[in-house]
Amino acid sequence: MKAEKVRNLTDDELRHQERELNDQLFKLKFQLNMGQTESLKKIRGLRKDIARVKTIARERAIAGGTEKK
Repeated sequence: MKAEKVRNLTDDELRHQERELNDQLFKLKFQLNMGQTESLKKIRGLRKDIARVKTIARERAIAGGTEKK
């Protein structure tokens, strides 16, 4: 997923996307531990996508003045 695509999402869509990515990551990690898959590239990609989503959400929070403490 490209950063441009993530930037075009609304705040609600961002939260939903983050939840979906976290669910996918959990399932892949579970499969990896069970020995059903060896898709380390996919896990690495999902972690990077989650980081992108979180970074853009944080940028918006700071720019909007809704910083959580």
